[in-house]
Amino acid sequence: MSDTFDSQFARFDKLLVATTNPNKVREIEQVLRPLGFDVLGLHELAKAIPEPVEDADTFEGNARIKAQAYARALGTACLAEDSGLEVDALAGAPGVHSARYAGVGDTREERDHANNDKLLRALVAVPEAKRGARFVCAMCLVDAEGTVVFETRGTYEGVIADAPRGSGGFGYDPLLFLPALGKTSAELTPDEKNALSHRGKATRALATFLDVRS
Repeated sequence: MSDTFDSQFARFDKLLVATTNPNKVREIEQVLRPLGFDVLGLHELAKAIPEPVEDADTFEGNARIKAQAYARALGTACLAEDSGLEVDALAGAPGVHSARYAGVGDTREERDHANNDKLLRALVAVPEAKRGARFVCAMCLVDAEGTVVFETRGTYEGVIADAPRGSGGFGYDPLLFLPALGKTSAELTPDEKNALSHRGKATRALATFLDVRS
């Protein structure tokens, strides 16, 4: 939270998000664009940057690894997030391994389908009362040298449904059921999801920080 970061940030008209997932970029952009911040994902860069090894055992640790690696490689302030699903009946699994929980699939869609199938099989004998779960999103913002200037965490509580429902969202959204709404996360509109989700909450905390600092 230094003067160096303030002057650095003022020179950039785009905020780089260290992800190749356009769905995540879109959800972050939904919150930040009204404040005048353009958001850029790694898939929009002209050159490919080697992916760092995400070997931390927490979402916060992995977010920090990504933010620092890409900031130092590109010489720009960088935002990274690490997110996933924690299921109470599975002692918090799949957790930081959420993206490749099933370990199969060449495309993001194939991996999502395999991950959802594996999760449902793991919970087949678990009653609804014990299927509590939450999405977690940890965000880390660093300056061009990789110094951490802001970190935050958001959660999104629900229960795991017994079958996928809805065609919106991505990842485990079709399985996270929200009892108060009677819908899964995949049945919400983008605006409804962003108002409640782990990533929406974390991004709004970031937006407050950026708005105060800018």
